[in-house]
Amino acid sequence: MSTATTLKPMATGTGTGTDTVAPDDTSAALAEPRLIVETGLAARVAAIVAPVLADLGLRLVRVKVSGLDGCTVQVMAERPDGSMAIEDCEAASRALSPVLDVADPIDRAYRLEISSPGLDRPLVRRSDFERHAGAAVKIELAAGLAGRRRFRGVLAGVDGATARIRVAEAPDGEVALGFDDIADARLVLTEDLIASALRRRKSEERAARRGHDTRAPYDHRSHVRLKNSRAAGSPPAASQPEGE
Repeated sequence: MSTATTLKPMATGTGTGTDTVAPDDTSAALAEPRLIVETGLAARVAAIVAPVLADLGLRLVRVKVSGLDGCTVQVMAERPDGSMAIEDCEAASRALSPVLDVADPIDRAYRLEISSPGLDRPLVRRSDFERHAGAAVKIELAAGLAGRRRFRGVLAGVDGATARIRVAEAPDGEVALGFDDIADARLVLTEDLIASALRRRKSEERAARRGHDTRAPYDHRSHVRLKNSRAAGSPPAASQPEGE
């Protein structure tokens, strides 16, 4: 097996807004398991990086191994409150690089990329689904349900081991999708989602000016999408799920 070379990581600290987490709840939040996980090589990388991130006070969101532009290993992470600053990305890169070099899960040269989830983030934990109830989502199943694998609608909430999605074409206007059956779930990038993030950002800036700096990292990518979509007179296009 050849030694993998880790190139300079892309620390893209695109925060998605924060939720206040009490100190006593931080340990429990860090330990909350992911319900939607990787398979194959990405799963092996995830098993290596997750405990390292936890030692930094970060939670693993997703690992993706891509063959585009050579080989890229993308590690998506966040703090329990949903924040992920550039400094967090840099700290994660410094901690993960030597660990991955020793474990050597990739048999070729690769680039390590550390990023936050972004606005159209993956939903991987039960708390993600609970926190974003009422938001537009798209979900892909590992196997078809009544011949259908992809669903897009409004996240109605969580009921036991299922996520409830409001979709117009469902007989009762809603479908229940088991977490064990979900291969990918993420928020849809909408005007409302971006506008909410911008409002939150302005509120945090006002708080910072009053001497209480609670700012989350600025999501420049989504802000540019919003500006461009407004200039074009159309709503922003949502990111496509992986594999589509």
